[in-house]
Amino acid sequence: MSSADSTPAAALEKAEAGPEKKNPLLGLHWRRLEEPLGFIKVLEWLFAIFAFGSCGSYSGETAATVRCNIDKNMTAISVQFGYPFRLYQQRYEMPLCEEAGKRILHLSGDFSSSAEFFVTMGVFAFLYTMAALGLYLCFHDLYTKNRNLPIVDFCVTGAFTFLWLVAASAWGKGLMDVKIATHPSSLIAAMPVCHLHKAVCNAGAIPSLGLANISVLFGFLNFLLWAGNCWFVFKETAWYKQTPSKETSVEQGENERQ
Repeated sequence: MSSADSTPAAALEKAEAGPEKKNPLLGLHWRRLEEPLGFIKVLEWLFAIFAFGSCGSYSGETAATVRCNIDKNMTAISVQFGYPFRLYQQRYEMPLCEEAGKRILHLSGDFSSSAEFFVTMGVFAFLYTMAALGLYLCFHDLYTKNRNLPIVDFCVTGAFTFLWLVAASAWGKGLMDVKIATHPSSLIAAMPVCHLHKAVCNAGAIPSLGLANISVLFGFLNFLLWAGNCWFVFKETAWYKQTPSKETSVEQGENERQ
């Protein structure tokens, strides 16, 4: 078959196949991620996940032992606790030693407000950074040409900066109280049998709060990230673009003198 015959046939096959589908990812403005504005947004997205994930998934255990003086029986007491740190709902059984049966006791304290506020902050920051990244990548022209979008972005970024500082500070204080309330010495202090010379009480393993400490660390790192990003978001606003630079001011002054 000649080339003249094959060309119409190939054109007919392309026409039957329909128009070629374009990859939607190719239309995204990926270079935005190489700029500080987009790159920091990606870090904010990741750090928000680490912050609320490490706090919301925490669980620990505090323990003590009670050895009654009469029958010399050893009782191991273990109390589980975790997010949202409503410790007063965590129950455990204390032996009565001189009497048959056991008494139900609870841990003390409710630190759910600071923990839940911190996790909520992380979730909202995660959602906002996803929306902002979608705006930067998919609607770059709209973001750069619209006067109001960068201003809204700057105001929201400033609000998140302040709220991250509040949330990290509140949760840091709450975590310190959790450490005190869940220490084995606090568990022993709450059991009357340990103070009436009916038993010998010993502290068990100290709860491991490493994951909770990491959440506080990521909280303050999020504050620093959002605070630093305020400058780069401000540079996108009309407020920054309308501010005359030093060189422009000097040139205008020289022109006025002439």
